[in-house]
Amino acid sequence: MKKLVLATVLTIAGAGAALADPVFGTWKTIPDDNGNSGLIEVAACGSKICGTLVKSFGPDGKEINSPNTGKKIIWDMQADGDGKYSGGKVWSPDRDKTYKSRLELKGSSLAVKGCILGICRDGGTWSRVN
Repeated sequence: MKKLVLATVLTIAGAGAALADPVFGTWKTIPDDNGNSGLIEVAACGSKICGTLVKSFGPDGKEINSPNTGKKIIWDMQADGDGKYSGGKVWSPDRDKTYKSRLELKGSSLAVKGCILGICRDGGTWSRVN
């Protein structure tokens, strides 16, 4: 009986890991208009993908206290396949603007692009931290 319970637990744990999207993890942003950057933790939010600012860094690269820590930066993103994501929004704290966005995952790089009222902005290429 103990072996059956252990086998069931291991099967369920393995299935959960198989469902993890390759974009899940922590990403370092490029510096914003103020020279600040951050770490964004990307994870599942129900059936969608979200990203939360977990750490902020000043222009000198030192960690800073930011009122934006803990806030959603990415939400409602959906996987389209082949490392492409769309349908979601990305909030840019430095401009306090929310962009309809697309993400593209290539290895340990994540290209971020977004548009608002027909004006598009390149959010840069973020680097995977873990």
